Amino acid sequence: MKHWIEAARLRTLPLSVSGIIVGSMYALRPTDNIDTPTEVFNWEIFAFALLTTLGLQVLSNFANDYGDGIKGTDNEDRVGPKRAIQSGVISPQAMKRALVITSVLTLFSAIFLIYVAFGESNLVYSLFYLVLGILAIASAIRYTVGNSAYGYRGYGDLFVFIFFGLVSTLGVNFLYSKQLDFVLVLPATAIGLLSVGVLNLNNMRDEASDRKSGKNTVVVKMGGEKAKKYHFVVIITAMVLVIVFAILSGFHFDQYLFLLAYIPLTKHLITVYKNKDAKLLDPELKKVALSTFLLSILLSVSMISLISDIIVNVFLGGR
Repeated sequence: MKHWIEAARLRTLPLSVSGIIVGSMYALRPTDNIDTPTEVFNWEIFAFALLTTLGLQVLSNFANDYGDGIKGTDNEDRVGPKRAIQSGVISPQAMKRALVITSVLTLFSAIFLIYVAFGESNLVYSLFYLVLGILAIASAIRYTVGNSAYGYRGYGDLFVFIFFGLVSTLGVNFLYSKQLDFVLVLPATAIGLLSVGVLNLNNMRDEASDRKSGKNTVVVKMGGEKAKKYHFVVIITAMVLVIVFAILSGFHFDQYLFLLAYIPLTKHLITVYKNKDAKLLDPELKKVALSTFLLSILLSVSMISLISDIIVNVFLGGR
């Protein structure tokens, strides 16, 4: 059990649900200056959306372990923590069975999510989300598995941006509201970019071993120095987009609490700027992932209510 938990890479899970949290809490926010939540929010949708996304993330982690393991990409040259197949604690056959089981469980979770959201009506929406769910599962597996794995051709950044940014945030919000709110594209894009930032850090750390094993990530294609500049653009753009979202949404001054998440992100950028050895970037993955999760929580709290109102209700009993 210990080895399977390690293979699931728990440190990646908070990042994967960040978009779900933002998209869901946007459905819970007060509207039209009425201090009551909108009625489109549904706790069952929220629960199954979290479960489905966590399933996709674990599936992606298992697939990454399996694909890189059998291809020999995870070898003695790799800098990060040893993977299950690489270290021999889980066999390729057992990991392959885990991929099948996790895929089935995730698909069932997605089906329940679709049913809760649309019921027996909205057949077109249901079919669309079913196809989207199947594509997400297939994409999670094909990242490193197979001869045409897209992670080996530099498309991993695009997958992460689409599924853990746009689809996660906008997709879950549509399940509640049955409509698209285009201002939500801003935080959705920001979450997607921050997720890309985590992957880029991973690829910067593994540039030497990936290049040697033929894994042509974006970093391998552009080189370490350009990848560092790319990283700055990704992170800073995400930070700016959330501020623009807050301004367009008419946030009050005490709804900018989410700016606290910019402190560790700024420190992270300074660390990357000063970095001369890509191998030392491994701790930064966790920092950016947790900072993104913190940003999603603080932004969600800001959307739901004024911070001053929360303080009054929680600590002063509503006085």
